[in-house]
Amino acid sequence: MTAATHALHLAQLNVAALTHPLDDPRTAPFVELLDPVNAAADAAPGFVWRLVEEGAADATALRPMGENVIVNLSVWETQEALWEFTYRSGHLEVMRRRREWFERHVEAHMVLWRVPAGHLPTVAEALERLSDLRTHGPSPRAFTFTSAHTVAEAGAAAARAAEATRHGHAPHEVSSPAPPPADHTWTAPLTTPIPDVDPVVS
Repeated sequence: MTAATHALHLAQLNVAALTHPLDDPRTAPFVELLDPVNAAADAAPGFVWRLVEEGAADATALRPMGENVIVNLSVWETQEALWEFTYRSGHLEVMRRRREWFERHVEAHMVLWRVPAGHLPTVAEALERLSDLRTHGPSPRAFTFTSAHTVAEAGAAAARAAEATRHGHAPHEVSSPAPPPADHTWTAPLTTPIPDVDPVVS
């Protein structure tokens, strides 16, 4: 784990439905890649934490969304750090093979959100963010790489949610901020277009 140098870190959850069980020979290539890809994540600049089952090296045995759905939950210092690992490392080659092991997604399967530095999100928290994205679309509290929001926007959204809670309202009863202007960008060095692949459990 690297030192916490930012007031807010970035949490991510992605889920994937297996086409065959992990102990099926057709899934064996994916299982063989788990340890090296996880080791690469652990050593990546900006990596903070990832969910693992107690006594295990990964979280593949945790099935909060159904027997055939595996989850990946992690925290990174910045959105740029997660982007670099996801799309500019050996992890990208694993993603390109995703159709060998996972079903096609019919709804949002990955969500990003900001967390205070030092906070480790629970699975329940992560699933709530994914549900928020699926129900309400991208917002500062639940977004994707292609609909990213800045740290300032996330902080403002958290403040509005806290205020709504104090007044007995659900966070989504508070007016959302106006969408960012067309030229709005986040701070990662997007010199390369987003590849036509989905992040998968690693």
